[in-house]
Amino acid sequence: MARTAQEFGDWPLKRLMTEVVGSGPKSADDMSREQAREALQRIFAGEPEETTLGAFWLANRWKRNTPEELAGYTDVMREESVITAEPECDPVDCGANYDGKHTSALLGVGAGVVAAAAGTPVVVHSGDGVPTQKETAYKHVLDELGVRIDLEPEESADMVDETGFGFYYQPAFNPAIDDLYDRRDEMGVRTFINTIETVANPANADVHLGSFYHLAFAKKLTSLIQDSAELEYSRAIFFQGMEGYDDIRPGYTKVAEWNDSEARSASDDASGDEPRAGDDLEDFEIETADYGMEMDSDDLAVDDVRSDSAAITETVLAGDRDDHFADAIALNAAFRIYARDDVSDLETGLERARTVIDDGSAAAVLEDLRAF
Repeated sequence: MARTAQEFGDWPLKRLMTEVVGSGPKSADDMSREQAREALQRIFAGEPEETTLGAFWLANRWKRNTPEELAGYTDVMREESVITAEPECDPVDCGANYDGKHTSALLGVGAGVVAAAAGTPVVVHSGDGVPTQKETAYKHVLDELGVRIDLEPEESADMVDETGFGFYYQPAFNPAIDDLYDRRDEMGVRTFINTIETVANPANADVHLGSFYHLAFAKKLTSLIQDSAELEYSRAIFFQGMEGYDDIRPGYTKVAEWNDSEARSASDDASGDEPRAGDDLEDFEIETADYGMEMDSDDLAVDDVRSDSAAITETVLAGDRDDHFADAIALNAAFRIYARDDVSDLETGLERARTVIDDGSAAAVLEDLRAF
């Protein structure tokens, strides 16, 4: 486990347990930012023994973390663990739940490649299947497609610049979090680590695309971004994805969009465009039927998520499919294009996505990735 030269203060995990987060369902208090920071610093240093660490994680889950606590954890992760490598382009950071999917096809690889072919660079990041589900994640589908995944962060940045699509591998860019794998596995339930690893932002991207189970969680994540001293996203879009992943669900999907008014106003002033919405989170719904896609969740289910997702991705990119999977990958690509403000609406993004599939550009990006 990672070691830190940090000199700790007055808040060992046992004291936080007895006096703050673990003092009972009615009397538990929230931590200050500094208390949360010190807690994760101690965890990274390997100080707490397993029982205390497990109890602390569980108490956080019961209590429910505040955005301020999550921002404190995130900042320590970024300061002491995350190794960033920034590509020359400015990609969309896709931070899906790392524990993966187990029922429906994983569409984010295909969507990211299509977006890249349309001129919107995309980065994705994952580990090997983290607790609690330990199911199929980005890494597994890319591996099945013959794309190299054991990349150091600088190589990941080069991949983005050379192909438009890049993969960052958690053990390489976030080693202190990766060192916690076994302890997380022993817990058997999700912890706050599952939340903060999705916003690790190893490419220092300006735009984040993520997912949520409930709108309240999207609001918590955007507050985390605003409260963090280390994250510099100026735009974030979250949606209620399939299995909590960053794949739009068939039928209705709730979307939450956040913009940092100060950062984006400077960008808009330079471009002559009108400023976008301010700091408040705006939510809306989309319906796949509005884009001529009549499908439900069962239409995107597969038997073997890992191998089937790779096979579907390859045939869609080659232009050999005209079915629900092709529609879903195109719409998810459109969302990535829209997230970066490369189009003003999803309809235009969908046109671009379908064009680069039809003309072979998307298939060419996949071949570039395989050759990298």
